[in-house]
Amino acid sequence: MLLRRLNYIDDSNLVSLKGRVACEIHHQELLITELILDNKFHYRSPAEIAAMLSVATCQHRSREGEHRNDEGEIVRAPPVLKELKSDVIEVCSRIGKIQRECGIKDVDLLEELSFDLMHAVHEWANSVPFAEIMQLTDAQEGLIVRCIQRLDELCRDIRNAARLVGDPALYEKMEDTSAAIKRDIVFAASLYTVLD
Repeated sequence: MLLRRLNYIDDSNLVSLKGRVACEIHHQELLITELILDNKFHYRSPAEIAAMLSVATCQHRSREGEHRNDEGEIVRAPPVLKELKSDVIEVCSRIGKIQRECGIKDVDLLEELSFDLMHAVHEWANSVPFAEIMQLTDAQEGLIVRCIQRLDELCRDIRNAARLVGDPALYEKMEDTSAAIKRDIVFAASLYTVLD
């Protein structure tokens, strides 16, 4: 019922193009598909796209409301991140409303997401050094690295979806986003890897 209401399948229970797009995504399928098809990425920079998608790949939950850097100053996020967060919340609310109407209870997409590393990922995609990124959050280094690596995987999924729907602009946006985040220590070979 939910998939039919969201137009992922048609009245004959056949998978629609929208459903095939969702099949290309391997994490937060409904949310990411809706963001794609709502054109939420088309007018955004690679850094903004990376920040928006990081909510689906972040596993960090901040312990405090405001983060302070080493000098004790409150770290302020760029205003654009508030817009991106609103876009994600809007889509989650729409999906949640339809889920409740379909009788699916106790599913809150927002509880599965984390907005805590949006600022750090945004700055990383803008070529800020990792040491400075660490000043923006209380997250451990490994969580940030994993978030960004998973983000690259998500960009790959969206590129595949863009190819499926014939959207070269979205494909290129995801290529640019991937290129912006795929650098330095985050994608360095592990120190523990042994080459034969």
